Order: sequence, then C-alpha cells, then structure tokens
Amino acid sequence: MAKRIEVEIRSLLSDGDFNRLLSFFEANAQFLGDDGQETHYRSGPSDLRIQKSEKGSKIWLKKGEMHDDRREEVEVWSSQDSFDSISDLFSALGHSVTIKWLRTRKTFLWKDCTVTLDDTKGYGLIIELERLVPEEEAQDALDALQLLAKELGITPTPKEDFSKKFNEYKEDWKTLIKN
Repeated sequence: MAKRIEVEIRSLLSDGDFNRLLSFFEANAQFLGDDGQETHYRSGPSDLRIQKSEKGSKIWLKKGEMHDDRREEVEVWSSQDSFDSISDLFSALGHSVTIKWLRTRKTFLWKDCTVTLDDTKGYGLIIELERLVPEEEAQDALDALQLLAKELGITPTPKEDFSKKFNEYKEDWKTLIKN
C-alpha cells in the first residue's frame, strides 16, 4: 500500500471569519457532518494520539514535525466504546497523556478538498484544508490548497505561530478546558 501523506493548510480564525466561512461552506460545499472530539496526545518520541468522537475511537500516528504542511499519517479506527481500553493500554505501555483537546468539528467536501472548521475549547477557531495523497503528489496538492485558501480569502497561519500557540496551550491546557 502506498504511503498516505496528509497535505494541509491551516489558519487561525476570528469569530467573523469563522462565521463567514461556515456560511460559505453551508451554501457551496457538501456537508459531511459534525463531530465532538476528545483527543489525547501521548508521550513518546512520536506524535501519537488517541481520540474519542461521536464517530468512534481512533489511534493515530503522524510522522514528521508538528505543524508541517505534509506528514505521513497512520490511523486505526475502533468502536467508540473501546476508547477507555485503548487509553488504559497506552498508559500501561508508558505513554502518558501530555495534552487533551476538546473540540467541535464541522467537516465539508469542497473542490476535492476536505475542509474542517474547528472550535477547540481554550485554543480557538481553525480552518483546515486537507488532501490525502500519494507521496509523489504532495507538492501538487499543496499548491492546489494554497490556491483554494486564496480563493477563500484566508492566509495560512505560519508554522511558527501555530507552534507558539500550541506551546502556550500545552502549558495551561488543564485550566483552559475546565467548565
């Protein structure tokens, strides 16, 4: 099986931009659904995560550096009720929870692109344009996503800004997700 490369462009959004884009996609894209998600980043040398959502449970590994625009991704899906067992397994293997995300995600299909609009508790509003492609198509996919972002009137947030915001969230996530 060929490597699956996640190619993405992301941008932090204001309330106004989030609402404008939500209205646009509701009128011009195929709505794929809403999802409430709880994601646990796990300790270790890799970007290893587990997630419980309304769609099920997922284990996934993202290779490469955090916030890169291209990363190989490996996913394993399971039933929603297996999340606690998966969490216990990873804890027993020494992979403790380093951060938790609580978000509501709206997903659309638009121009052969998966678009997600996320409202992440304590973190903010984000749009993500994504394509999963074979490795040899990654640059073409990135170029196409950049054109789509321009068409939407959004500027991708630089990796450094996302890294800074992520590190700030990581320092105080336990307080930020309360209430």
